[in-house]
Amino acid sequence: MNSDHGHGIRFGVLGPVEALKGDVRLDLGPRQRRLLLVRLLIEDGRPVSSDTLCRDLWPTDRPTGAASSVRAHISRLRAVLDPVRQGRSTMLVSGPAGYALKVPREARDTTLFEESVSRAREAMRDRQLAVARQEIDAALALWRGEALAEATEHAFAMRERTRLDGALQDAKELQAAILVQQGETEPAIGVAEGLVLKAPLRETSWALLMRALYAAGRPVEALRQYERFRDMLATELGLDPSPQLRDLHTAILRHDVVVLGTQPTAGTATSLSPGPGFAHTCVHPDTGSTTPTPFVGRGEESRQLATLLAAAAAGRPRWAVVHGEQGSGKTRLLEELSARAAAVGFTVARTRAGQALSGNRGISQTCPTVQLLDALRQDGSDSGQDEVAQKDPLGTVVHELTQAPTLCVVDDLDQAPQGFHRLLRRLAKVVREAPVLFVCTLRSGDNPASSMLLAELALLGATWLTLEPLTADDVTELLAARGEDVTPEEAAALHRRAEGHPFALAELVELPPGRRTGPEAQVPAAVRGILHARLVELPEPARTMLTYAAADGEWLDVGLLAAVQGLAPEQLLPLIDAAVTARILVWDADAGAGDTVGRYRLPELPRDVVLSAQTPSSRQLRHAALARQLAGRDDADPERLARHLRAAGPMAPAAIPARVRGRRSG
Repeated sequence: MNSDHGHGIRFGVLGPVEALKGDVRLDLGPRQRRLLLVRLLIEDGRPVSSDTLCRDLWPTDRPTGAASSVRAHISRLRAVLDPVRQGRSTMLVSGPAGYALKVPREARDTTLFEESVSRAREAMRDRQLAVARQEIDAALALWRGEALAEATEHAFAMRERTRLDGALQDAKELQAAILVQQGETEPAIGVAEGLVLKAPLRETSWALLMRALYAAGRPVEALRQYERFRDMLATELGLDPSPQLRDLHTAILRHDVVVLGTQPTAGTATSLSPGPGFAHTCVHPDTGSTTPTPFVGRGEESRQLATLLAAAAAGRPRWAVVHGEQGSGKTRLLEELSARAAAVGFTVARTRAGQALSGNRGISQTCPTVQLLDALRQDGSDSGQDEVAQKDPLGTVVHELTQAPTLCVVDDLDQAPQGFHRLLRRLAKVVREAPVLFVCTLRSGDNPASSMLLAELALLGATWLTLEPLTADDVTELLAARGEDVTPEEAAALHRRAEGHPFALAELVELPPGRRTGPEAQVPAAVRGILHARLVELPEPARTMLTYAAADGEWLDVGLLAAVQGLAPEQLLPLIDAAVTARILVWDADAGAGDTVGRYRLPELPRDVVLSAQTPSSRQLRHAALARQLAGRDDADPERLARHLRAAGPMAPAAIPARVRGRRSG
């Protein structure tokens, strides 16, 4: 911020809130006063009532004198921001509607940031790269940390913080694009890698990373990043990349500099271009550039599917249903099956959620029969224009199925429309003699949309395979296949951190060994993005409950969590149920006691994500609140209480029980 406006004070919220007069940073006082200033700045001059301020500043445990505290904080802010006023302040004003902070827009760092980004975009369009670089660097230099840092846990700031975070992501994407155009590929790669870590489901950032890697002469790595994003998108959302990203992928394969808009640096390999028959050999092209995670822990399922494949090759149609939660390895299991089937002469047709995965038209709204025909034919033609198929759609599908041994994979059956279910039910009735194996995957066997089809398949003797979590032995086998020699204890720790979840495990093993488990452990970006997306969907009270649970440890103490939030235990149960449904919490039943006796648990990865989303001061407040509740328990574990007191730091309660004081000081 480089110029004064109005009262000569400039305000910054792109980091901890600050007010500067010239080069002097004004003393804004304690945290609640700074939080009040943030609340007023967000409103951009609109008044905020005293009741709203009290509710927003103290969302829980509101003090009796909250309104008086607000008035006192307002008075002290006026003394700091407008000390030489004559009469009533024209900056921090009050009226019947409440309090308002009247400052020019150009006195805010958010305005300066947005204007610099706008000028950078305009310069980029005009091919003035040096000017664009100067403007975007100036814009990003205004960020001093997390936007609205004092209000990260307050609902009133959520919308504005989301807007500013999105604007920052846009600005950094623009920065990466400018760097690529200037030929500074390594800095561009660094920026793009940071972007995909921050927002792992944002396709634009992955496209920039792919372009930067290609421009740096690293096309193999660019293709590998595409595969990572495609697999993550399929696992979490059941979707494919957009046609634009698939076109970029194809352009990298073909070294199409017209599409890429840049020439790779010297040393780029030229052996990546596919042959003329490439598009028809498989649904997802094998670039030869990726090293997939070793396939372990699914030996029995693979054997059963291989038996079904052999039966289909002999002309006996077979059906199988593979059931497992997101990331349990369904897609990987079927990729292995598809490769085996293709190797013995099967045509492999794949759909996801009722959409054909062949061709390059992306998700469409055509009828289920056309989608299945597109998947079976794999020649890029539009079956919707086939007159024969229009006259006899079911007969055309059956004809295609009987032309050669066929593996028909239906991914995410429970996400497919009802019309696709009806088509499969009709096929199950009429396809009695054909060399075809149908394999359907679904995330939940309780989905009503799939119930009728599954009931009919059960009568046909369909094979049902449920994918359980991988075991610690499977983890050992996976690491051995990667050439890593680990102790049983190390494998068990990695298994425990991933919960045996294949997707999480595959992401964890890509980290350096010292960052997978232990005190230096990290959460892989893809896993963090998925868990964060689940957390965002939870109601705010459930997220608040999880912040206390994460501070307390792995096992949920329902009574403690209820007491610290001023709730009855029965009021907490709907919040726990919501977190279990979102696959953040898990229920661990006691061995031999059925499903009704056990405890709720917050696994390592979700716990780390919840903790990392809080500021240090927020975590200290959580520990302090938990310590106060534990101190009032006669049966409190002294070590547990001492741990919370240490973690609370300066926020620790002043009154420490005698039974803890000695242990803490020692």
